[in-house]
Amino acid sequence: MQLDRRTFALLAALTLAGVAQAQQTPLQFGVGLFQPDKEKNDATYKPLAEYLARQLQRPVQLRTVDSWEGLAKSLANGETDMALMGPWGYVLANNEAGAEVVSTILYDGKPEYYAIIVTHPKSGIHTLADLKGKTFAFGDKGSTSGYLIPSHHFMTLGIHPERYFSKVLYTKHQAIETQVTQGVLDAGADYNRNRNAMIEEGLIKAEQSKIIWQSAPLPNDAFVVSKALATDKALVARLQTALVGVGAALASQPKLLPAHYTGFVTRDNAFYKPIRDAGLATGNLRAK
Repeated sequence: MQLDRRTFALLAALTLAGVAQAQQTPLQFGVGLFQPDKEKNDATYKPLAEYLARQLQRPVQLRTVDSWEGLAKSLANGETDMALMGPWGYVLANNEAGAEVVSTILYDGKPEYYAIIVTHPKSGIHTLADLKGKTFAFGDKGSTSGYLIPSHHFMTLGIHPERYFSKVLYTKHQAIETQVTQGVLDAGADYNRNRNAMIEEGLIKAEQSKIIWQSAPLPNDAFVVSKALATDKALVARLQTALVGVGAALASQPKLLPAHYTGFVTRDNAFYKPIRDAGLATGNLRAK
């Protein structure tokens, strides 16, 4: 059956209207809690959300999710379309919900960072062997540097945290650094970027914090799209172009990213293999 002109025109108009409506549907942009609190986190990443909205010509709604596990789940259940999240959170979201990394953030021009273990210089702790019988804090169980990587390293040393330490806590990175410098906590896991930022902002004093272990280089935080959004190849390509453009845009818009963050570089799932391997080795990730 052939369509008459009016029917064809109506169908075309409805199609265009549907496309226009889809283009106006806000993209939900989730960001992990990189800053000390939600309010500061929202203010820090609002410029990036606004930049992406301009580049994509589509509304972008920013929201902070206060745990990496929570952000991974929000990508799975459709609450979040795209996210800036820690490497382990990304690997979980990729494994469980098919989320895909499109870019990696750069810190001082590098796409990598380090997990660390810190103590107070006057604690008498100089090596990991000195931690036996001490209090120790991990980050939440969705954290790469705060949980996965140190847990994996302890496993290779035959250390079982619940038996090795006198007390084990799970808390936020900022709280770990603060409690270590105050002497409330003997030691804890963190990452170099957070420690550097807290020292620069005057939140902790460098002379009250000492690194006793550092990991091999780890892939930086991932900019991720949900499985559903990943099917829109044209939008993903525009998103990657916009993210690559952040580096140049920082010259005129220095608040697009926090201090020391210098842009994004396009990366794919293979870049995060070291994190996936650690997850599988520790039994925190199910092989598929």
